[in-house]
Amino acid sequence: MKRLLFAASAALAAATPAFAGDLPVRRSSPYYGPPEVARTLFNWTGFYVGGHAGWGWGSALGLDPNGYLLGLQAGYNFQLAGAFLAGIETDISFSGIDDKGGGTTFEVDYLGTVRARLGYAVDRVLFYGAGGLAYGRGDLTIGGLSNKQTHFGWTIGGGVEAMIAPNITARLEYLYADLGKETYASIGGPVRVNYDTSIVRMGMNYKF
Repeated sequence: MKRLLFAASAALAAATPAFAGDLPVRRSSPYYGPPEVARTLFNWTGFYVGGHAGWGWGSALGLDPNGYLLGLQAGYNFQLAGAFLAGIETDISFSGIDDKGGGTTFEVDYLGTVRARLGYAVDRVLFYGAGGLAYGRGDLTIGGLSNKQTHFGWTIGGGVEAMIAPNITARLEYLYADLGKETYASIGGPVRVNYDTSIVRMGMNYKF
């Protein structure tokens, strides 16, 4: 009996290494590495179009023209590595900006910009700065004689934009624009007018 038990034990000991060699071994793999850092869930890349409304105020020829703005914008965003974003946008606004005094009236028919945008996205919220070309048409009236001229200059500003529904964003932004000097004809001869303005506006976009 003892011999039988000894023989069984020896057979079991001999089989154990072979069996152990067949057990699955957990090898190093990238799948067993540390969990990935959470990434931004929403991607801002793509074209968009929308509309805006706001208020502008500034100075021209000693006057303080101010009034409403209503317009449209369109642009393209490209989300870079991580949460950074670059883009370009153009907009045009119909203007009710004006002021008068001492027999002189200055009005702004429209304002527009073409701007580069740089931003940082926190998922569905985007913080951005923007700057580029600004233009607008002024209308100067002195003594009943009216003359229109187109101004060109620069603009800079920034804002915050958020996704509020699928493909719909809302924004609030501030812009400062210096539209330089233009020469207007008047009843008293040529008049040089320098126009600058600040703009606060709200807008909504549809993202394709």
